[in-house]
Amino acid sequence: MTDLVCRVCRATATVPAGVVKGRLGGGDFRLAHCTECQFSFVIQPRTDYETLYSAEYYQGQGADPHVDYVFELEHPETTVRRYEWQGLYRAVAALHPLDGRTRWLDFGCGNGGLVRWARARGLAEVHGFETGWIADRARARGVPLLTEDELASHANTFDVITAIEVLEHIVEPVDALKQIARLLKPGGLLFVTTGNARPFRGRLAGWRYVNPEVHVSFFEPETLARAMRMAGFDPTYPGFVDGFDQIIRFKVLKALGVRKRALWERAVPWQWVARIVDARLAITAHPAGRRSGDPAAEASC
Repeated sequence: MTDLVCRVCRATATVPAGVVKGRLGGGDFRLAHCTECQFSFVIQPRTDYETLYSAEYYQGQGADPHVDYVFELEHPETTVRRYEWQGLYRAVAALHPLDGRTRWLDFGCGNGGLVRWARARGLAEVHGFETGWIADRARARGVPLLTEDELASHANTFDVITAIEVLEHIVEPVDALKQIARLLKPGGLLFVTTGNARPFRGRLAGWRYVNPEVHVSFFEPETLARAMRMAGFDPTYPGFVDGFDQIIRFKVLKALGVRKRALWERAVPWQWVARIVDARLAITAHPAGRRSGDPAAEASC
């Protein structure tokens, strides 16, 4: 293990972090933790992406049984994902001015629900980017998704990029952050959500978020800030901004297996519940990023 290179800081100060059984094939996946930058990761991740991110995955029949993308795409009014879209829009608006000219990319947009939500509120220049099976189905529903070739022609054009529960899926997250940095204008906002591994340091294998076939990279806030700096961002820590009560509301309902909005959950005091959940899981502790004037990667640690 000592010669295993960290995928963020490239140090060799790694230690075993446990073994987790996969949900698809049932095989064991070894975890590693970098004592230099606190990044944790699956050592030998699966890379058969077409199999992992197939139609079954997006219908909750694959590696993640809590995924419900097809239902959310077809029933945007009744899905509990609606709370997340609402919360993300409010959180971004709290950090960056939004108007009809704002160019916004949802990177790894899944079914494009956030894109549709923002466009319905007058933001005509909002696009998604998704490479999984769901992409064609979202396009058929009218969601404007950019292809990989189109994405390359949009360097330095976006004011806002969101990456919602994306980085944990990526084997080389710094490379993905560099790609995002090239797409943003200088000063543009990167807003990210991903699980916070800090409360689970030393007991990573017991964290429910570790779904080793599709979740392969795990960040503590300082780790994510370091990766952002390496990619050309200036990280900031906005904390519990407006909208996070709804983001956490969705996360709780999803974890409980709730698909549809209901009267009982509308009676829950989510302002307080979200604060209690955040105190335990530190969801809002992760940084946001502002693209610096030079998006080139800085020297490695």
